[in-house]
Amino acid sequence: MAESPLTLHRSGDVVWCTLDRPPLNLFEPGLIRALDQTFGALAADRATRLAVVTGAGRAFTAGMDVRYLRGLDAAGAKALITALCGAIDAVHRAPFPVIAAVNGACLGAGFELALACDLRVAVAGAPLGLPEVRVGVPSVIQAALLPPLVGPGRAAELLLTGEPITAERAREWGLVNEVVPAAGLRPAVEALAARILAAGPEAIRLQKELIVRWRETDLATAVRYGINAFTAAYASGEPREGMSAYLEKRKPEFGRPRP
Repeated sequence: MAESPLTLHRSGDVVWCTLDRPPLNLFEPGLIRALDQTFGALAADRATRLAVVTGAGRAFTAGMDVRYLRGLDAAGAKALITALCGAIDAVHRAPFPVIAAVNGACLGAGFELALACDLRVAVAGAPLGLPEVRVGVPSVIQAALLPPLVGPGRAAELLLTGEPITAERAREWGLVNEVVPAAGLRPAVEALAARILAAGPEAIRLQKELIVRWRETDLATAVRYGINAFTAAYASGEPREGMSAYLEKRKPEFGRPRP
């Protein structure tokens, strides 16, 4: 049996998901299917409080395997991009925070995967971009998030030239949260994860749900969602513990997420 193109490692409440098709971890149907199935299973696992997506070897992922793309007809192209959209959407809609640990080249569908994550930590000098127009197709899926993230001008530059930017520029543009030396990537991601895990598990799940909903609705509806989420938090008991800990100057002792 062939080895899985995506490997998992659980470290406490955190699951590390490694795209494992080195050297470039290129997307093809097997990796797309594995990503979709993995995040579908993790979404149903209340023990998972946070996931990290990274790549094996020298790349996060350099995008789609052009050798596979070249042989598609229109029907095959639609089936492939629909499957990829579903897999990346599963990451985007995960009920827990997802961090992209960008260990190298992050291009095309790989950049869209990183955009689907909530936070991005990248190694210095890593190229990020959407080169699809250079091989005759537009950038799609999570590329739609670019204009509100970086503004229409910068989004157009990335989308229309196909030229990548460095991790450092991506940080300046607000696309990357932190840039670190290669040796510091895992410690930086673990430190960021620890800051998230210090919060109430139910509050984080409610906040993640709101983040996704806010992107997809008008302001008035988004505010109403927030009222409902604030109310739901009190059903978990976390506010009482969190506020008691604050007043008593101690660390809160939050329980496990409710099944």
